[in-house]
Amino acid sequence: MEYLNTHLLSLILFTPAVAALIMLFMPNEAKLHRWFAFVASLIPFLLTLVLWSRFDPNVAGFQLEEKYVWYEALNSSFHLGVDGISFSMVLLTTLLTPLAILASFSVTDRVKPYMMLFLFLETGMLGVFLALDLLIFFVFWEIGLVPMYFLINQWGSANKDYASLKFMIYTMGGSLGLLLAVQMLGVLFGSYDLVSLYQNWNALNPGAMLLGMPVATVKSIAFWAFAIAFAVKVPIWPFHTWLPDAHTEAPTAGSMILAGVLLKLGAYGFIRLVLPLYPVEAKIFAGALAFLAVAAIVFGAFGSFGQTDFKRLVAYSSVNHMGFVVLGIAAAGLAAGTTDAHIAMSGAVLQMFNHGLSAAGMFFLVGVIYERTHTRNLDDFGGLFPVVPIYGGILIFTSMASLGLPGLNGFVSEFMIVRGSYQPLTVYTAISMLGLLFTGAYILKGIKKVLHGPMNEHWAHGEHKLTEINIREVIVMAPLMALMLLTGLWPLWILDIINKAVTALF
Repeated sequence: MEYLNTHLLSLILFTPAVAALIMLFMPNEAKLHRWFAFVASLIPFLLTLVLWSRFDPNVAGFQLEEKYVWYEALNSSFHLGVDGISFSMVLLTTLLTPLAILASFSVTDRVKPYMMLFLFLETGMLGVFLALDLLIFFVFWEIGLVPMYFLINQWGSANKDYASLKFMIYTMGGSLGLLLAVQMLGVLFGSYDLVSLYQNWNALNPGAMLLGMPVATVKSIAFWAFAIAFAVKVPIWPFHTWLPDAHTEAPTAGSMILAGVLLKLGAYGFIRLVLPLYPVEAKIFAGALAFLAVAAIVFGAFGSFGQTDFKRLVAYSSVNHMGFVVLGIAAAGLAAGTTDAHIAMSGAVLQMFNHGLSAAGMFFLVGVIYERTHTRNLDDFGGLFPVVPIYGGILIFTSMASLGLPGLNGFVSEFMIVRGSYQPLTVYTAISMLGLLFTGAYILKGIKKVLHGPMNEHWAHGEHKLTEINIREVIVMAPLMALMLLTGLWPLWILDIINKAVTALF
């Protein structure tokens, strides 16, 4: 028990990777690989529930810290820790991964490497949320790219080579500035430890000289190096063009994790690194960040409305929803220390969690109908509600959560962001309402094209008759739907933890 208390975060982090390595030596039996990967992915989730029981929301700062010497020459340590913000993301990751693996039970091609990549991907994502050392953060940031690249490239659909390469080039290109800025901080302070960097970096005199330039100039350059890397990953306009391609070509479970967790890494980077390390720059450039966020909200909604491919429609909706997260972060940077900033930031973190649930659910439901019809073209569907009523009901429920219907999870977080951003960023928030209006339009368009209108008889009779959603698929959706409803009716179950972490952050 003592070992569990001391090494809980390491166990959560490395269990999936160890399980993936064990799979390497297992006999080539697809069914065995599926169940082993599923059970192995449940262990980090159960350990996260243990973490929840040990976690004290009232304690400021990081908890359950682990620190080991890693790269002594660079004074970099393997430092892990968790606060309310990272805990909500760890919970999201460990919940969605087993569901995505369960959603992958229909995969028949090279099951062993597929499941191994998924488990390695989980370790990469968890590492970013748990790392308290900048170098370790960057290592895990890059590690997460590799399994996702191969999942798209090997198990994706027709245009997979183009989409996977674009995904890799965009995210690695964005990360170059991040790597240089991380190296600069390490050279300046002789340490990559986040907790000490928060204090040392902000204690520098803005008028002093650094690297032959005023500190304020160096900080501005480093701020944009960090911001662009995270903006590409979120992604916000105009760095978003890799996302629709990657989503559309990825296998269903890949899209679930890409939308559910990978997009959150960028927003988490803003909250964990940009706001605490660059409070002055975040205030100065809040308008620019808000402009990009609003552009993502509005153009994401317009782009989504214009799609005829069901999966691309949902992909563009992610640009729209993540734009609200960045708007909340911009407002928090501008109004730091005020009630508005606190509400906007708590709303942004909750929106990250909520979007993870609804986007993963939506991509899974697109995958369900694609597996049966082998088309994602909305014009090929129509009037399917009488044929698949259970699927139709689940699709409407999940769509309404994504839409932000009061009583479901999307409403709470988007309302908090709009409420927190309105005072400091009035004009931007008002313009973002246009995106909110079109959110309703594209969601209703998707539902109408699939479920309502004249029935496409092709799917109603004979060999092409559409089959109802099966038990395994309902089991994938049930936890997501339960959490959407719970968070909509009683958001305090997770908002309390987030709120207290945001208070400590400011």
